[in-house]
Amino acid sequence: MRHFRTFCLAGAAGLALASAASAQSGVAPGAPGAPPVWSSAAKTGAGASYEAYVDGQYRDGGPTGAVSKVWFSIADGVLTETMYGLIHEAQIKALRFAGVTQDGLVVEGDDTTSRTEYLHVDAQGRPLSPAKRVTTQDKNGRFEIEKRIFSDPDRNALVLRVTITALKGDVTPYLMLEPHIANTGVDDRGRVTRDGFHAWEGDTHLFLKPSEAFDKASVGFVGASDGLTDLKDGKLDWTYASTGDQVGNTMMTGALPRLRQSSRITRDFVIGFGASEAEARAAADGSFSTGLDEVLARFNGEGERVGWEDYVGSLTELPRIAEQATDGGKLAYASALMLKVQEDRTHAGALIASLSNPWGDTVDASKSSTGYKAVWPRDFYQVAMALAALGDKETPLAAFNYLPQVQVGPNTPGNTGVGGWFLQKTHVDGELEWVAVQLDQTAMPIMLGYRLWKMGWLSDAQMTEHYRSMLKPAADFLVDGGKIGLMWNDAEIKPPFTQQERWEEQQGYSPSSTAAVVAGLTVAAEMARASGDAAGATRYQIAADSYASKIEDRMFTTNGDFGDGRYYIRITQNENPNDKAPIGAANGQIAAAEDRVVDGGFLELVRYGVRKADDPHILSTLPVYDDQSLEPLYRVRYDFGPEGDKTPGWRRYGVDGYGEDHLTGANYGVGGEMSPGQRGRVWPFFTGERGHYELARVSVNGAPSAADIAAIRQTYVRGMERFANGGLMLAEQVWDGVGNPTAKDYAVGQNTDSATPLAWTHAEYLKLLRSLADGKVWDSYDPVHDRYAR
Repeated sequence: MRHFRTFCLAGAAGLALASAASAQSGVAPGAPGAPPVWSSAAKTGAGASYEAYVDGQYRDGGPTGAVSKVWFSIADGVLTETMYGLIHEAQIKALRFAGVTQDGLVVEGDDTTSRTEYLHVDAQGRPLSPAKRVTTQDKNGRFEIEKRIFSDPDRNALVLRVTITALKGDVTPYLMLEPHIANTGVDDRGRVTRDGFHAWEGDTHLFLKPSEAFDKASVGFVGASDGLTDLKDGKLDWTYASTGDQVGNTMMTGALPRLRQSSRITRDFVIGFGASEAEARAAADGSFSTGLDEVLARFNGEGERVGWEDYVGSLTELPRIAEQATDGGKLAYASALMLKVQEDRTHAGALIASLSNPWGDTVDASKSSTGYKAVWPRDFYQVAMALAALGDKETPLAAFNYLPQVQVGPNTPGNTGVGGWFLQKTHVDGELEWVAVQLDQTAMPIMLGYRLWKMGWLSDAQMTEHYRSMLKPAADFLVDGGKIGLMWNDAEIKPPFTQQERWEEQQGYSPSSTAAVVAGLTVAAEMARASGDAAGATRYQIAADSYASKIEDRMFTTNGDFGDGRYYIRITQNENPNDKAPIGAANGQIAAAEDRVVDGGFLELVRYGVRKADDPHILSTLPVYDDQSLEPLYRVRYDFGPEGDKTPGWRRYGVDGYGEDHLTGANYGVGGEMSPGQRGRVWPFFTGERGHYELARVSVNGAPSAADIAAIRQTYVRGMERFANGGLMLAEQVWDGVGNPTAKDYAVGQNTDSATPLAWTHAEYLKLLRSLADGKVWDSYDPVHDRYAR
């Protein structure tokens, strides 16, 4: 513990503008530059400072002093999207280095290999903070760059400590910063000197300060007058001082001294952020004044300092559950860090899906967007439950207390319809983004509240207060539904028919959505009784019983085209699962017959306690779900690795188009257009879901044996660990080996450019460890199991 902290694409015509007059005036030509995009979402690292709550909120003055609101990410060995302010507000697209060698220009990312490591680990090699060491090397072995990256926990500042070594021949290094201020890349302004870079848009500013002056500096518009364009001939000839009165997609370049073979140079860079240039400069200056060794020690929480070590040390269950890992606990500790990193530092408890923008390198950055840096109550529930599994009491409570901000009611802007349901996707400040109704996302807040109450983290009085103000309206909606009146959505919702299921693409009756609704209403009835609402308790349980009793009639086909014809289908838009009606088309794929689309949603019935693990309907569906002889369009399961040591993996469902084009290798949805070759890949958290099912299966007749636990660990825990990338990040999707692997040269079983790290995947891994440590599925609900799965 430590003491309080001190406080457009321009062509030849644009290039011709690089005239003597322009150079003399010091104003970069070629605005607005190339159309901006974001960076790769295949992150190998992400980080932010640990900040302690003050009375359940983020405020200056607590054990960690001032609150830092800076997040960073790393991909391909490069610092990528860096956020300041709210967690989705990117200010930097990328900061990378280039080297001019005797053989030409080498650029980090495209022309280098990379390795991402944790800078601060314990004696077992388990990470204790998200500070990173990133090492890149020219593919021809001519130079190496080591970057140590962390944020200043006392200021809005990011630190890079860089060492560049010339290995073969001489090299002249250059730093290249690409701002995307205010979460876009179209309206940036820039000004540079050898002593620092200033970029801004409106009242958002950054200032990059080097520990020693650059040899040269220039700012320009990407594709027209930027340093990378200039360096194609091996020389930085342009030295533009500013973008003048023009705005656009900018790049700032700073030259470092030429290195002779076998020599090296070390430089420190601090990027400060603020509401003015002076504030951003002050943040950078403050980090240097403190001393960067001390800043890192504070970030880590070494000795008497309060930082990440203190958070990790507060996770009372982490050491115990890490014993269930097969990698010595490295991924468990990394997962704990990643879940806490991905929380906003203005709105306590606002847990996002991922610090990434899927397929970002082809995603338009001309308009502000959140990507996955937003709140979905479903992903939110998974993370809150995983944090609770770690023994983190404060964050799940903060998350639960945050939920009213994303529940629809009379104060929701523009709402003219029924309330009680939870919004599909929002900014962390509650700003509306997507407004479809997903019934599982309304049930899960109820389930979370019940668990916090049963663990004793919510008192009876607190539970009753939340029941009356938030959970009862949610339960009422799950019974009654009603007319929606928000933005474009004017649908009539009649539960358990959901406007969208957990993949946000189809309406109808869904096993996974129904499982959550039945569980949510059953535990709502428990809370209603404890709160003196006997009528509500009766009403909720009657509805849950009705929904549960019709699951097979609505969602289990007896004449399907696969296997013996008897299995749960992904979704049906009517109450007849045998009529072979088409489901809706999505993501460029065909509108297949409902019985030809299978997913793992039926396993949620077992997880929550709605069906027994050995229920004959469950058992007859497993062979279809696992059938690897199905043609690629419909096949869901893919195993990775050598015979006798396979890692099982599953796609979301057959006919999934949410992924790269398997014919051309193109990213998903390039230019906003869908293509028929798009193919969703394997999602690692399904390996965790299957591990949870297997635990329930071996527990049907009593506590699982040590051999049972060991078998699940070796297949499903180890399987998820194998899906982690070199930075211990777990992805949304991994490459399944089908089709063109794209120019990115994806490796089978490793992350694509969809979204890494995905909080849900890290959460599922941690919950599986907790479940195995307990010998019981972590997010199973006793009242549900006792009523329906006896």
